[in-house]
Amino acid sequence: MIPKKRDQNISLCQPFVVDIPDETLGAVREKVAAYPWHEMPDDGGWGYGTNLQYMKELADYWVNDYDWRKHEKEINAFPQFKAEVNGIDMHFIHEIGSGPSPTPLLITHGWPGTVAEFMEVIEPLAHPERFGGNVKDAFTVISPSLPGFGFSGRPPRPYGPRKMGEVLNALMVDVLGYDSYIAQGGDWGGTIASYIGFDFPENCKAIHINILTVRHPDGPQTEEEKEWERQFDIDQIMEDGYRTQQATRPQTLSYGMMDSPVGVAAWIIEKYNSWSDTNGDDVESVYTKDELLTNIMIYVVTRTFNTASWIYYGRREEGGRILSQKGDPITVPTGCALFPKEMSAWPPRSYVERICNVQHWTEMPRGGHFGAMEEPELLVEDIRAFARKICSTANLS
Repeated sequence: MIPKKRDQNISLCQPFVVDIPDETLGAVREKVAAYPWHEMPDDGGWGYGTNLQYMKELADYWVNDYDWRKHEKEINAFPQFKAEVNGIDMHFIHEIGSGPSPTPLLITHGWPGTVAEFMEVIEPLAHPERFGGNVKDAFTVISPSLPGFGFSGRPPRPYGPRKMGEVLNALMVDVLGYDSYIAQGGDWGGTIASYIGFDFPENCKAIHINILTVRHPDGPQTEEEKEWERQFDIDQIMEDGYRTQQATRPQTLSYGMMDSPVGVAAWIIEKYNSWSDTNGDDVESVYTKDELLTNIMIYVVTRTFNTASWIYYGRREEGGRILSQKGDPITVPTGCALFPKEMSAWPPRSYVERICNVQHWTEMPRGGHFGAMEEPELLVEDIRAFARKICSTANLS
């Protein structure tokens, strides 16, 4: 597979274990229990935002049944570390794969995600033989908390996805010693992977993404591409509110959110409901309450809702969605996994191929924006298939 030419420096990193104080957990429960519920139109459903009746049901479960320690233990089942990377105290999972030459794989979450998204994909990726697969497909999985998210420290000011890509490449190369690796991601992770592949092709030898958020400066060319853009703009009208707020005035939003676990939950759960391949508005047709709450709790107990939202501000400062004003493409091999209910609908392949060196294109039978949580088996198999293909054709083994 992709060779590692230098010794790992993991021994220089500090082992990390998630251990949230009981006092913090108790304070969260008290705030949820004391939340002052307010009005919602009787016919509101989810049309006005996160449904009131569902939030009351979730809050009751949160207070009386949810067990953070259970899920903390699941996260701690993976080796975790902290290391200073470009001045930021970075947290990451580092699961060394089976066999003699597992491929280094950087897998990155976005917003409103956390490393908890990857609980069902890390072990199958690292140890395929445990799940009926071939050990030759093994990856060493590196899954960081993005700067300002969860268990990682914050950047000195808002960083956009391109700057975060620089930090993560430094983690892989300068800290961990991987001269060659594959980058994968959805949501912001897909954007970050795109910039890593664009800016650091000497290290990142391929990318696999389940979203394309970067754009070509020349815009759509064919009628199919122009129709995609028209429909995309229509679809995003009801999705732009949170994005605009976080890209322009994230600090104002944070004053309400930092002291309200229910507020954070409502803000995030709306996205899990509207961006996923749900049965109607039944968010639990895809996720359990525990899955939703664990992801939310990471924002709440680490007090990172504010700094996590900075990435939107950072992208605006970096220049928005355009990958390269000159129209230069990503040259490393690119694998694309298209989940049908992705809220940020993929452009036609002709458009994608002007941005990426597309070597793998999979139209998934089901699934939405949070591929690693919604359809972990589909995503794992697609990453494996892409890696087999590019390692063979690019002679990287």
